Amino acid sequence: MNNKIIFLLLLSLVVLLPLYASAAARVGGWSPISDVKDPHVVEIGEYAVSQYNYRSKAGLKFETVVRGETQVVAGTNYRLTVAANDGGGASKNYEAIVWEKPWMKFRNLTSFEPANHGLRFF
Repeated sequence: MNNKIIFLLLLSLVVLLPLYASAAARVGGWSPISDVKDPHVVEIGEYAVSQYNYRSKAGLKFETVVRGETQVVAGTNYRLTVAANDGGGASKNYEAIVWEKPWMKFRNLTSFEPANHGLRFF
């Protein structure tokens, strides 16, 4: 009977350890957002553009979230590429990072820059 218990414990370790290691590797890392049309993701994108406009006195108009990633921190960081238009022609892509703690009703725009041009932190 003891051999069966030891065997089951070892088997469970072999099966569960890779799952645990995989989940631990993701904590703190960026994970792609599968549905950028999710209403909450769109709301985060709209928030990023409105906060950028407020801080910089710009007049960008949010159009859509092009792609995004999330990172688990003390809350969630959203790194989004958003399309926005300044009213003067074609839309441009911007990279925004928003930190959110929904249980505290807290959001903060951490950065907002033209896509592929580095980051400017506020």
